[in-house]
Amino acid sequence: MARYLFTITLIALAVLSRLIPHPPNFAPITALALFSGVYLDKKYTFIVPLVAMLISDYFLGFYTGMAWVYASFIAIGFIGLWLRNHRGIGQTIGATLVGSILFFVVTNFGVWVSSKVAYPHTVDGLIACYVAAIPFFRNTLLGDFFYVAALFGAYELGKRYIPALKIQPTGTEV
Repeated sequence: MARYLFTITLIALAVLSRLIPHPPNFAPITALALFSGVYLDKKYTFIVPLVAMLISDYFLGFYTGMAWVYASFIAIGFIGLWLRNHRGIGQTIGATLVGSILFFVVTNFGVWVSSKVAYPHTVDGLIACYVAAIPFFRNTLLGDFFYVAALFGAYELGKRYIPALKIQPTGTEV
């Protein structure tokens, strides 16, 4: 029961973090996707971050190109599943960095593909799209590292005080 309550709390906090005012791209979903892959039962790896996105997007509004955003979080969930069996500070930092880069590459490619006006569908248009997105990447990195440290740290600390969190979830094989 404590594990399910913990999972629901994670989703609620992620939704809240997206709804309260915050710098652009400073969001918890990459961290939640990594965390879900590492600590939750495999069946929740993709469900938890996507449910958090769907609920918050319901309030924020759905948008063109959101499939690219959701696809990037699914891919980041796979990175989390890899990290499950390769835990360590260096690996967690690397996985977070790869997740941030993956989000940047996939979502901005989606902006370029979906754009009918902003960027021409040429190599120069794609480059212009990525260059225009660089200022947002700083906040993506800062947010991802902040939320990874918060989620992973809180969970590891919580395991000291909540015995049910110590139980390894089923489906840990990758």
